[in-house]
Amino acid sequence: MAAKDKKERFKAVYREGDGIIKEMMIVYVDMKTGVNYLCVQAGSSIGLTPLLDKDGKPVITEIGADDKGFFE
Repeated sequence: MAAKDKKERFKAVYREGDGIIKEMMIVYVDMKTGVNYLCVQAGSSIGLTPLLDKDGKPVITEIGADDKGFFE
């Protein structure tokens, strides 16, 4: 576990599903670059990919000092 005063690099900002019966999808934001990643878990399989906009460029979230993640 990281120290409480240390900023986490990745924050979970969205979750859908339960991951037990069906798939679970979590969107993570890289707190240094703002790039959004989609993590999909289905059974014992997991996939991770950057989220892309309609032009094929990464979805970027503007990062602020007070941004909080889904699990906080």
